[in-house]
Amino acid sequence: MTTLAALALTLVLGGCAFGGGQSAPPAAGFDADGWSTDFSQRTVPLEEFVSGGPGRDGIPAIDRPRFVGIAAGERFLEPREPVAAVEIGGAARAYPIRILVWHEIVNDRIRGRPITVTYCPLCNSTVAFERRLGDRVLDFGTTGNLRNSDLVMYDRQTESWWQQLTGEAVVGELSGERLRTVRSQILSWRQFKRLHPGGSVLSTETGYDRPYGENPYVGYERPRSAPFALGGRPDDRLPPKERVVAVRTGPRSAVVYPFSRLRREAPIADAISGRSVVVFFDPSVASALDEAAVAGGRSVGGAAVFGRRAAGRTLSFAGGPQPGTFRDTETGSIWGMDGRASAGPLRGERLPQLLSDDQFWFALAAFFPAAEVRRGS
Repeated sequence: MTTLAALALTLVLGGCAFGGGQSAPPAAGFDADGWSTDFSQRTVPLEEFVSGGPGRDGIPAIDRPRFVGIAAGERFLEPREPVAAVEIGGAARAYPIRILVWHEIVNDRIRGRPITVTYCPLCNSTVAFERRLGDRVLDFGTTGNLRNSDLVMYDRQTESWWQQLTGEAVVGELSGERLRTVRSQILSWRQFKRLHPGGSVLSTETGYDRPYGENPYVGYERPRSAPFALGGRPDDRLPPKERVVAVRTGPRSAVVYPFSRLRREAPIADAISGRSVVVFFDPSVASALDEAAVAGGRSVGGAAVFGRRAAGRTLSFAGGPQPGTFRDTETGSIWGMDGRASAGPLRGERLPQLLSDDQFWFALAAFFPAAEVRRGS
């Protein structure tokens, strides 16, 4: 590992740590100095938090994001690179993982709606949230602490601590509150620009000097390698770092589809809580946590889950003419990873997208112990 990569790894691990008011109990695995957080209010034991390294905001959130068009994005993104895609009110934005891996949080607004887009490299979890909570709009930063290897965020208004993967406030004044999840998905840059030719992409002009495009986690995602700072033993139903897509069905439950199954069988028709669904999968999305250069990562894929009803009928799907495209057997229409028909009799129709996200199995299982794994045949 180069000196730069070693430094990057130290910084990123810390960002997934904290600075330093009120004292926490001695058993806590972090330094509470400098925090005005009310540690007496919490929903989880403080002993579950550990320091990731440097201080609060050691990994800086992006608070003034700048965006460029597709043509400008072409100058720094490669076709298979993963981006987090968020679409609100017809406005689609791509947040490249090559940038998120160095910042982990982007505080943004789309069509006037305040959102935060988050990424924890250690859990490979990308989740977007509504920043409005009641009559407040919150801004988020990194605490520098981890819980079950997952990024612990804090809001700057109350300094409450929030779990990235669940969107739940777990320490401080807002303990017990939950952020509303915003639909998002991981797409390749190729897919994003095809599906959203009028979309925009987060610029590398962030105000920070970072080696965007370099991966400080080379080899981290080996499926059977041990997670970093996981409290307790991994759930052994799947290898710890098997990639999964999860649809949450309750506070601690979810339906999970392993990528190993999706590579074999997608698109998958199924039912979740009595609703007919289909799981789409694009096998060409690159890993951001594999090779030294994000663009050089092996193809691992990206998934999304949709309801199967459109135009008043329940549809069945097979693979389409290109990776990440699908054909319904009822009309022969062609559908994309965004759940929209781009050709055929149903062109312009759109499947309802379920809230789902991709992550490593160990992280999902740690927070959703009642998860149901659907392995298929």
